[in-house]
Amino acid sequence: MHLTFIPYGGRQFVETLLRDMEAQKFMLKMSKAGEPDKAIWINGVVRLLPMGVYDYIFPKEYRDVVLHTLVHGKEPNRFKVPKVITEMFRLGLKLKSLPKEHGKERLLWQSEHVHIIAIGLREDSIITEPKGKEYEGWIHEAL
Repeated sequence: MHLTFIPYGGRQFVETLLRDMEAQKFMLKMSKAGEPDKAIWINGVVRLLPMGVYDYIFPKEYRDVVLHTLVHGKEPNRFKVPKVITEMFRLGLKLKSLPKEHGKERLLWQSEHVHIIAIGLREDSIITEPKGKEYEGWIHEAL
């Protein structure tokens, strides 16, 4: 899953948040016919897109926790960004709107002095690992 957003705040605070996001470990669930399901540990990934937009990549099972930490636990639309701008980004990047519901859990990221303008979400496809790879034949989210 991808969460696309624009962070606002002091550079040192934004960089600390991005480092915390990249250091976060998640369990990626995998399945294979005839075998019990398993999970492997992966890091969250932060990608820098054009015009100061960031993309955070993580497993879909953690959607509610990440959204509550970055978006829903904050003051909404603090900078009064017009919806037209976020809709243009959402349309151009082929993103879905953020869900209204979310969980109550939070991740321990230092985000107090950073405001997040959330743009949208994108789901990843499901892939099967090809022959010759370590997890050959296992099915998982294509992060």
